[in-house]
Amino acid sequence: MMRKLSGLRALGVLLGGLALIFVPMHSAGDRTPLVATFSIVGYDPATGELGVAVQSKFPNVRPIVPWARAGVGAVATQSYAELDYALKGLELMANGATAEEALRIVLRQDEGRQLRQVGIVDAHGNAASWTGTECFPWAGGRVGQRTGEPAAATPGHVVTGYGYTAQGNILVSEETVVAMARAFEETEGPLAERLLAALKAGQEAGGDRRGQQSAALLVVREGAGYDGLDNYIDISVYDHPRPIDELIRLYELNKLYFTPGRPEDLIPVTPEIARELQQIWKDRGFYDGPINGVVDTTFQRILIDFMGWENYDMRIPAVEAVDLAAGDTLKIDRVMLEHIRKVYREGRWVPRRQ
Repeated sequence: MMRKLSGLRALGVLLGGLALIFVPMHSAGDRTPLVATFSIVGYDPATGELGVAVQSKFPNVRPIVPWARAGVGAVATQSYAELDYALKGLELMANGATAEEALRIVLRQDEGRQLRQVGIVDAHGNAASWTGTECFPWAGGRVGQRTGEPAAATPGHVVTGYGYTAQGNILVSEETVVAMARAFEETEGPLAERLLAALKAGQEAGGDRRGQQSAALLVVREGAGYDGLDNYIDISVYDHPRPIDELIRLYELNKLYFTPGRPEDLIPVTPEIARELQQIWKDRGFYDGPINGVVDTTFQRILIDFMGWENYDMRIPAVEAVDLAAGDTLKIDRVMLEHIRKVYREGRWVPRRQ
């Protein structure tokens, strides 16, 4: 990808909403392909999480637009995307710059600033947004404030605020970013779910003028990911007719596989549930005993074995901790149970060969 653009007649990277496009030399009949994107960059003061959610009419948005570093900041760079806004911006924030300071420094160094669109939030919640005057319309955004309504991020101005910044270009209308800001502020729960709610609301309000193709969700928190990774949630939809819906589906799977179950989701393993699981295990090669619904230590051992086989590792501790000999009741995560049923019902499994 070319790092600097010399005009639409050069071979370049047009991320007019964020995408990688090679623009050929023009002739009379040429039509320059346009792309569009909208994104939201957010911060959770309760957990320190930072994240970005984005949708684009271009395949594989993940490597281009969303960037984040735990304890430092998060950036969305789009519309003739210049990666220095992420790379240098994060480095500047790591060295003490606020989101606004980092953005202004990189803007000063960029002759193509009027082609760029950037949203940036630092690890203290400071937010800043920039939309160049040469971005394809509709282009602009909204920046959260500590109190009151979000500020409009109009082209040609650095707009600052707190907590989040939503932006987009080549949109149907500004209703996309208005809806994103409203959804982010009104949705409760983890940062990832607020970002997804904002993305979904933006699409429902109009979204990209050119439609949908790819999407991504990146959330970071120090040591919160698998084996201590900072990328707590890192999900990408490369190409899909409804990438936001697919992103939400994948997020639910991410929760199932990579986050501990909630105590309120644990339900007793009744004889009915036990018989159902015994039948599934028998068909799949985990069990060759009677379908009797007996919940004993053998049942518990097979359940733990099966959960490990199916990668439900984060849900195993609650099952292992049960002492049946002491009269404890064996419980199972209802979300996991529904997934076990779905996989079995849809035939998405192969028999275990002993």
